[in-house]
Amino acid sequence: MLTRGIANMFRIAELRKRLLFTFALLAVYRLGIFITTPGVDREAMKSYIQSSGGLLSLFNLFSGGALEQLSIFALGIMPYISASIILQLLTVVVPALEKLQKEGELGRRKITQFTRYGTIVLSVVQGFGIAFYLEDIGSGRATDQVAAAVRVVHSPGWGFRLLTVISLAAGTAFIMWLGEQITERGIGNGISLVIFAGIVARIPDAATQTIYQARSSAQEADATKFIVLALLMVAVIAVIIFFERGQRRIPVQYAKRVVGRKIYGGQSTHLPLKVNSSGVIPPIFASSILMFPATLGSWFPWMQKVNQAIQDGGWIYNALYVALIIFFAYFYTAVTFNPVDVADNMKKHGGYIPGIRPGKKTAEYIDKVLTRITFGGALYLSAVCVLPTILMGYFNVPFYFGGTSLLIVVGVALDTVQQIEGHLITRNYEGFTGPRGPRIRGRARMAV
Repeated sequence: MLTRGIANMFRIAELRKRLLFTFALLAVYRLGIFITTPGVDREAMKSYIQSSGGLLSLFNLFSGGALEQLSIFALGIMPYISASIILQLLTVVVPALEKLQKEGELGRRKITQFTRYGTIVLSVVQGFGIAFYLEDIGSGRATDQVAAAVRVVHSPGWGFRLLTVISLAAGTAFIMWLGEQITERGIGNGISLVIFAGIVARIPDAATQTIYQARSSAQEADATKFIVLALLMVAVIAVIIFFERGQRRIPVQYAKRVVGRKIYGGQSTHLPLKVNSSGVIPPIFASSILMFPATLGSWFPWMQKVNQAIQDGGWIYNALYVALIIFFAYFYTAVTFNPVDVADNMKKHGGYIPGIRPGKKTAEYIDKVLTRITFGGALYLSAVCVLPTILMGYFNVPFYFGGTSLLIVVGVALDTVQQIEGHLITRNYEGFTGPRGPRIRGRARMAV
């Protein structure tokens, strides 16, 4: 079935063009990773990143290795994500932005434009922070022994800083454009696929280093730890797939309506509410927020203590990470799903939930159910993102991917496959899991 589904992907001209377009832009992104920012020593920075660990390694992971290469894509897509967080928070606080968001496609385009401007501003700020930070490495002002042992910038000064800011801001703007083009003309969410491509590209190197460290160790228990790590990865992937496909189905009944000689309605259906309706957005947003103190630490000396306190793997970092994941799970769900609108649309079409009055009571019931399952989804996200990392640290297993990376990879892959399968079914082709039965195939035939 899987082979037949993959073969069907390339039989549809539009789907084939979208897939090739997506692969081409992701290839351009990966090539850009190896374009080094002028004025820096790439080998020195690579050795520094590999020996320092912490949030720098996590940031390097999300950027697909661009940070250790000191690429023009070193900032990655994180400034765009931070700008999106700020704009979405402002839409709740500022009435003008909230009104703009409800204006339909035109309002969303304006908010997208504001997000682009915010991305450039944040890229410039973070670019200056990285430029100052790079100059401090090996200059004698570094606070740790690892940074004092290497020198990344050999000709510091305002010329280097301005060139670095321009290069990094231009690189982030280009990645943002790539992501938007993939979303519009390709398959899947472009921004998520950019992060997905960066993480997947690091898997072979990380797996090789893990096997090498496991073989070079003289301890007999290391083989057992390596098996435990493999089983843990399989278990986490299975849990992610189970919860990402989990739904709470609210029964909906439509009353019969007679228009002329035709009868409409009178059927039973359901309103599917996903357990994790926010997807991989909360962990990405939370990681972006926790990476921001590293930038501020190069500007304000007192922020260096804050940055050291929330190093990756510490209990403060994990506690803040869990709190931010839960917050963004509720926040993003509230932004993307409005129970009042769903209840109003249901009432207009003669639909109702058995035992619940249409209108306000229906909206309150949907909101109550959504709040409960979102809490379960937020706990699932927190457990997947934090527990594997804690267990790896407890067993002292040398592996470079935690639950956050696995969640992003599996979640983005499931969403992309679901979109591809939607293209196949609407054109009367079998999906990856085989035929869906006569009802769905009938709908697909009618849609064509």
